[in-house]
Amino acid sequence: MTVSIPRPKITYATLRADNEELHALYEAGLATARAALGAQHGNFIGGDWREGGAGAFLVRSPIDREIVVASFARGTAEDARAAIAAARAAQPAWAATPWPDRLAIVRRAADIISERQMECAAGMAIEVGKTRLEALGEVEETADLLRYYASTMERNDGYDHPMDNLGDASVHTRSVLRPYGVFAVISPFNFPMALAGGPASAALMAGNTVVLKPSSTAPLSAVALVQAFADAGLPPGCLNLVTGPGASVGQELQDNPGIDGVVFTGSHKVGFDLFREFSTRYPRPCIVEMGGKNPAIVSHTADLDEAAEGIVRSAFGFGGQKCSANSRVYVERQVHDELVRLMVEKARRLVVGDPLRRETFLGPIIDERSVARYEAAIAEARHDGRVLTGGSRLTEHGMDRGSYVEPAIVGNLPADHRLFADELFVPLTAVCLVDSLEEAIRLSNDNLYGLTAGFYGEDPAEVRQFLDTIEAGVLYVNRRAGATTGAWPAVQPFGGWKGSGSTGKAGLGMYYVAQFMREQSHTIVD
Repeated sequence: MTVSIPRPKITYATLRADNEELHALYEAGLATARAALGAQHGNFIGGDWREGGAGAFLVRSPIDREIVVASFARGTAEDARAAIAAARAAQPAWAATPWPDRLAIVRRAADIISERQMECAAGMAIEVGKTRLEALGEVEETADLLRYYASTMERNDGYDHPMDNLGDASVHTRSVLRPYGVFAVISPFNFPMALAGGPASAALMAGNTVVLKPSSTAPLSAVALVQAFADAGLPPGCLNLVTGPGASVGQELQDNPGIDGVVFTGSHKVGFDLFREFSTRYPRPCIVEMGGKNPAIVSHTADLDEAAEGIVRSAFGFGGQKCSANSRVYVERQVHDELVRLMVEKARRLVVGDPLRRETFLGPIIDERSVARYEAAIAEARHDGRVLTGGSRLTEHGMDRGSYVEPAIVGNLPADHRLFADELFVPLTAVCLVDSLEEAIRLSNDNLYGLTAGFYGEDPAEVRQFLDTIEAGVLYVNRRAGATTGAWPAVQPFGGWKGSGSTGKAGLGMYYVAQFMREQSHTIVD
């Protein structure tokens, strides 16, 4: 009898490049994705694909500007209003659908995403420049988000719970969570499927309907997500897609009274402006995730090879274009020089190039604005401190047609320098020498953001001090797979404190779906 061995789950922390079957499947998916390049995609409103009110726009690949990913509908405020109207019309029937039936559709969508994993991952890699393993991990994460959020809804019996009474058997009371109505989901380029699929699915299974506006840099993955839901049998109007500029589509989603709640992932400036301006007549739920400036602290007791590996993986995975990227390091004086030596050695061994090739660790960053931001930071580091490795734009072997830069490590900067404070979203991490763990924690906490943080050290008392006093929502200790990155649904809830998030309830965790509902108390007397 032949025993079938299931393929290991592809996650950010367990990715391996030596799985030949995996790479063969990916190559087949890549051929399919390449054959679809240059296609035209409309807005998806009320179950129909429609042209945009302002024509169309092209998306080009950061791998090579000559590659046209696809043409997308350029949505207008009127298109957004049509999508909101479709969502509002569909919402009462969707909310009245028994929650187990809603969950069945969401789970079917998850299975479809898994079935299309290779094609979706290859398309994402071309669209935003992710390596094949990063892209495969994100598609799998998206499917797992749908499954995990469904399981939390199921474990809470649809969030319908009996309450106590005051001794009168004729009185029956319950706490019931009800949907708000229509949610807008505004998703970023860096996780174009997971950060669209996670919030959209949570809103849907709670009984809301959704209007999704993806980043104009990365709408292809959103198209694939919406198609998966449609093929899973989601009723028309429950999930609508409008692609186009934030100034028209995004602004309409913010201002329109037909939107009952919003989820936004992006920069602190845009997210906090949305948070302050979204509620007008009365408070409306505004779930915003606004980035990070994530520290790793290295004690003199640390395994330095482990620390250097985890820092480099987290600083330079997907070009530092993760809100969880490890962009600053605080290391005790006794081990500073050796840690830096190991970091530089490991960074210089990273393969930078075409992310569609299996050996590549770091592909391009997303666009020319990001390159300019990288070059400005490097210039400051050279002026105010020292560039320890990296710092150049890469142009050989056809990389001049894309946006490729070297992974950079900088040091010898004042502890209050802006490179320790500002989120850059590029492959650059800054190292700061400290004299104690207390100083490292103080400097780590003296920041607008509070998303992720990592610690390396072997002293249990220091580990406890870090866990008890660091101001961040996602903490990792002695993690070689990534100092500050690599959260997974049902494993590491992912949410920020302070300027990194608005609700204190994390994505990928058990409390996320409940944010898309409001509580209602039912008291019935026989």
